[in-house]
Amino acid sequence: MFFLDNGMSNTVTVEKSVLLRMSRTVGLTLLLSTLIGCTGMFFYPAETFVQTPTTLGLEYDDIQLTAADGTQLHGWFLPAGGSPRGTLLFLHGNAENISTHMNNVSWLPAAGYQVLLLDYRGYGRSAGSPELTGVLQDIDAAISWLVETPEVADQPLYILGQSLGASLMFAAVARRADQHKLCALVSDAAFTRYGDIVRQVAARSWLTWPLQHPLAWLLDSDYDPVDALTTMSDLPILFFHSRDDEIIPHSHLDELISYHRGHSRRVETAGPHTATFNKVENRSQMLDFLSSHRCAGA
Repeated sequence: MFFLDNGMSNTVTVEKSVLLRMSRTVGLTLLLSTLIGCTGMFFYPAETFVQTPTTLGLEYDDIQLTAADGTQLHGWFLPAGGSPRGTLLFLHGNAENISTHMNNVSWLPAAGYQVLLLDYRGYGRSAGSPELTGVLQDIDAAISWLVETPEVADQPLYILGQSLGASLMFAAVARRADQHKLCALVSDAAFTRYGDIVRQVAARSWLTWPLQHPLAWLLDSDYDPVDALTTMSDLPILFFHSRDDEIIPHSHLDELISYHRGHSRRVETAGPHTATFNKVENRSQMLDFLSSHRCAGA
């Protein structure tokens, strides 16, 4: 992917730096990457942790998962403070790893929610190299763990995805036959199609502007969020998107909602990409939505 979203820390600076580097990259390199099906171009992982939940005074357990292809995955499980109100899978944005995105969900245990933070393959302590098909297997493994683990299986189950994580969330959930075990989804700054976001980013530079449509046409559309949304009309979805988002334009929000035929709630925020939960009012909106959709977890 041609954008980074590394949680609440230095997000805008990192993202603008990546876009600048992209604009200086020879367009032929991008085209060749697409031609050979290099979906790894969508990911910017980092292995080094900059903090752990302990840094923020949170209890946690290291979780080891195995994807369908045998890839070993790592995550953190944050228990709720007191009796849990539900369990939430957090799918972070494009860059770095769970340690740099953790502040987006570090407030949830105090609100009564258990949280599983997953690092996709190649990120943090998870093995392998990221590509779309494999990362969807990683998310599937995390959902299965939550559905099957006795300590959390009887709790209302939710997924929160941010940016690329939100877009992956839709594709992963669409492929599961047990969608009914999820109570609701929360999407923060998702995009509509991989081709759309590649075309929009390529159009920002004169070097890559001529390639915006060829690149979009060559990308596999099997995982496009808008198509996945048509299969989950029974799942309530809360959509966050900032009017000021410079990475994924706010215009994606309307189309995403139009493809979801079930119950949805939209919250138009302000501020940088994936900085949503810096603001107490956005946290409150999410907690209200979760409490309104407390289905049986199993």
